[in-house]
Amino acid sequence: MIKQKEVAVAGLRAAANAISKGGRLPLQAMFANDERTVNGNFCIYVLFAGEAEQEFSLIRATIANGQPLEFPSLTPLLPAAAWYEREIHDLFGLVPVGHPDLRPLVLHEHWPAGCHPLRKDFTKSPKTKQKTPENQRPRVHGEGVFEVPVGPIHAGIIEPGNFRFSQAGENVIHLDPTLFFTHRGVEKSLEGLTPEQAIFRVERTCGACSVSHALSFSQAVESLGPTAVPERALYLRVLTAELERLYNHIGDIGNLCAGIGFAVGVSQGARQKESVMRFNEELTGNRFLRGMVVPGGVAYDLTGELTRQAGSLIHALAQDFQELMEIIQESPGVRDRLRRTGILPQQAAADLAVVGPAARASGLDIDLRRDHPYAAYDRLNFKVPVRTHGDVEDRLYLRASEVRESFLLIQQVLQKLPEIPGSVRVELAPAQGGGTAFGWSESARGANFHWVMLDANQKIYRCFIRSASYPNWPALAVAAPGNIIPDFPLINKSFELCYACLDR
Repeated sequence: MIKQKEVAVAGLRAAANAISKGGRLPLQAMFANDERTVNGNFCIYVLFAGEAEQEFSLIRATIANGQPLEFPSLTPLLPAAAWYEREIHDLFGLVPVGHPDLRPLVLHEHWPAGCHPLRKDFTKSPKTKQKTPENQRPRVHGEGVFEVPVGPIHAGIIEPGNFRFSQAGENVIHLDPTLFFTHRGVEKSLEGLTPEQAIFRVERTCGACSVSHALSFSQAVESLGPTAVPERALYLRVLTAELERLYNHIGDIGNLCAGIGFAVGVSQGARQKESVMRFNEELTGNRFLRGMVVPGGVAYDLTGELTRQAGSLIHALAQDFQELMEIIQESPGVRDRLRRTGILPQQAAADLAVVGPAARASGLDIDLRRDHPYAAYDRLNFKVPVRTHGDVEDRLYLRASEVRESFLLIQQVLQKLPEIPGSVRVELAPAQGGGTAFGWSESARGANFHWVMLDANQKIYRCFIRSASYPNWPALAVAAPGNIIPDFPLINKSFELCYACLDR
């Protein structure tokens, strides 16, 4: 359930302070919408975790026609709001008054001044770029301090990101990341599409989180009208989401082994991940499970033969994975590299509203599957693992615990499915024009939110996408200082952050 509060923009900070209980309840998302063609206004939306169980709280602050295009910054109250407000400033031209660091976030240097791509009157950026002031990076000064720039182009086949380290000797003092180099305008491209047309682009927001994005979006548009998703489809959505979690977590554990040169862990992680992805292709025709989750249900059913294959896969994988974890645990060299490396303190994780395994490894007991259940999660038994040290070791072992819970969840689904006959998809019911709704899911990286507003023609007026990587990237700058640069790839891999989810 979402409780909504309407305020004038001048009262935004007071409302946020009251609803968040002085910052105690975490900020889940913050975004803007150009509603001038609907009601003449710009609006700021702020979503918080609710105080009651299974509840969210939403603030809608209106910048009325004729008022200055500005709003009081929430960053001094809620550090997690910093990136959201910089993005709103870039994409809508709304100024967060009192923001301590209003550098461009999404639109890099040389983007034309006064050109804001998510406004409704935006057509295309001018060919002549206007030179903007030099980006004022925060710098560390002092004798013996020097900077090491890494990226944006890297040696591996990964997306671009620039990391500027300030160092004294070998220790990192400060890390300043610059991202959003390949922003694709996914949200803008969805405008004017029907939900059925949009799902193809939505699930391509990120390859490794295709199911999570499709789930969040589909659940949002389904809640706009009286769409009753078949029960069998709800269980198949859980199956698909847990398969996605499996191949991500197992692959991530292998990648962490790569960060310390532990070759046997790399090979075993890659082999086990491959076995899951091959089954994904058997089930959906796509190794990343694209095309499975659609508005109204799922596209494919699980036949008897596929059910047997899934059961055999989980049985064999559980044994293989246990052997891999025993090898990792018995290696003193691995333990020495992982333990107390890249610590994210619990208070910092809470202040930044970090989500997913990164949050749970730092002592935050949160998981949307349990706290705000969707699909068939409320009918299944599972535990939410939590650890407290917030280091690379805890982030690895927390993923291992979640892998075991995913095995159990998939086994429950396979046992229950034969008892649930029926269809797996229904037509999307018409929604009330101008209606808005949230959808959410717990991806392998954490909480994923989609907010959808339809127009009178049942087409998308605005779709906001908040992936789990978005609130977690700033946490990397907290975990890196105090370590050495050779440990940074290991720390980075332990968060397993996604570039594509940002460049939406």
